[in-house]
Amino acid sequence: MEPDRSGIVIVLGPTAVGKSRVAVDLALRFGGEVISGDSIQVYRGFDIGTDKPTAASRRGVRHHLIDIVGPEVQFTAADFVREALAAAGEIASRGHLPLIAGGTGLYIKALVDGLFPGPGRDPAVRASLEAEAREEGLDPLFRRLQTVDPEYARKVRSHDRIRIIRALEVHAATGRPISEHFRRTESPVKGRNILRLGLKLERDALYRRIDDRVERMFARGLVEEVRGLVERGVAEDAPPFHALGYNHVLRLLRGEIGREEAISSTKIDTRHYAKRQMTWFRKMDGVAWFSPDDVPALEEYVQNQLQ
Repeated sequence: MEPDRSGIVIVLGPTAVGKSRVAVDLALRFGGEVISGDSIQVYRGFDIGTDKPTAASRRGVRHHLIDIVGPEVQFTAADFVREALAAAGEIASRGHLPLIAGGTGLYIKALVDGLFPGPGRDPAVRASLEAEAREEGLDPLFRRLQTVDPEYARKVRSHDRIRIIRALEVHAATGRPISEHFRRTESPVKGRNILRLGLKLERDALYRRIDDRVERMFARGLVEEVRGLVERGVAEDAPPFHALGYNHVLRLLRGEIGREEAISSTKIDTRHYAKRQMTWFRKMDGVAWFSPDDVPALEEYVQNQLQ
């Protein structure tokens, strides 16, 4: 029996673990199409540093959410949810199975759990709270949070500047605690069969893959790619230039560091990022974990779960 096409398969895991390859394997087995869940692959021209799937690696499988915006655009989690749901609808309408290959944890969480329904940022309130934090420290702000939202205060650390200030900002704007807003968050895929496949490797094996990938990126012309983007007028503060590798190549082109330091720094940053990704994904509910090399087990699981 073929899988239910109303479901969505999410292939998640740390960078370099093999998400794209596994997603293509499953797409070929079950008649699917792949939606990229990578926050940088959406940008045109940023190819090598994002390890964007080549025509050969896609093996004839249709891919979505790749090369859809220019580098000047700030592509958000809300944008991803909107575009991913639209793509999934199109894929299902063709009788195909949507598969999301993603390492951007915030994107996956926004799709599965929903987007925060509270207010946007208030620059004036934010500036006032930031000024208080600078002048008086975080302790008074944290005590205020304990008063207006004890539930949320129990979940954050007393030195978590970002979350404390955001929670007080939301309360100032709405008169309601941020914990109440979170309870009102609703999943945009509620009622659909969402299958989460997590890919993991032993740390040393993953780090070897990361190092190999970084070496390949520089050998394939990452420096030349970045030089070409800058020469075409892409601003150095464009959102995708903050991504792994690109920031160090910019420093290389400015003469601040050498090639070997750019490579080694990219490896180190990528390892740290992979560790943060795994910390994020381990906290996610309903993830079934597999080795990326155990394709038969992955296929069997999908077959059994999406019927």
